[in-house]
Amino acid sequence: MLSLNCVKYYYHQDLYEFDLQVEQGSIVALMGPSGAGKSTLFSLVAGFIDPASGAINANGKELVGLPPHQRPCAMLFQEHNLFAHLTVEENIGLGLHPNLRLTDKEKEQVRYAAQQVGVDAMLDRLPEQLSGGQRQRVALARCFVQQHPFWLLDEPFSALDLFYEKRCWF
Repeated sequence: MLSLNCVKYYYHQDLYEFDLQVEQGSIVALMGPSGAGKSTLFSLVAGFIDPASGAINANGKELVGLPPHQRPCAMLFQEHNLFAHLTVEENIGLGLHPNLRLTDKEKEQVRYAAQQVGVDAMLDRLPEQLSGGQRQRVALARCFVQQHPFWLLDEPFSALDLFYEKRCWF
C-alpha cells in the first residue's frame, strides 16, 4: 500500500496538500489541469523533492528522508529522459543496472520489454533516430524492467501512436 498522510509542499507561495491511500494491486489515474500538482505528487513519492510536513509510506515503510534510489518506485517523467549517447537497448537496460553490466537473463528481460512496447527492431538505434512515440515506448520499457512495486507514470501515453494502442497489453 502507498499512503500519503497530511503531506504539505510549498511551491513559491502555493501550498499543495495531499492525502491518499492506494491499495496494493490498484491502478490509479490522476487527472487535473496543469499546475494542479500531479507531477509534484509523483516527485514527492519518488523523493526528488521533500515535503514541508507529513508522511509518505510504502508498504509500511516511511519514505520521507530516503534518497530516490532507495525508494520502491519506477518513475517515468513527462519528458522521456533518454540518454542521447545510449542505444535503445542500453536506455532500457539502465532500469536494471546503471553500469549496464547485465546478465544474459537481464538482457533477455530488456529484449522482452522492448518487444512488449514494439521497439524490439530498434534496439541498436539512438534516441535521435526515433519518433516521439517510439522514445516514449523506450522510456516505458525502462520502467517495466524494474522490479519496483510502484510505477509513477507522468503522462505515459501522451505521445503514443496507434500502433501501441492496438498492442496494449494492460
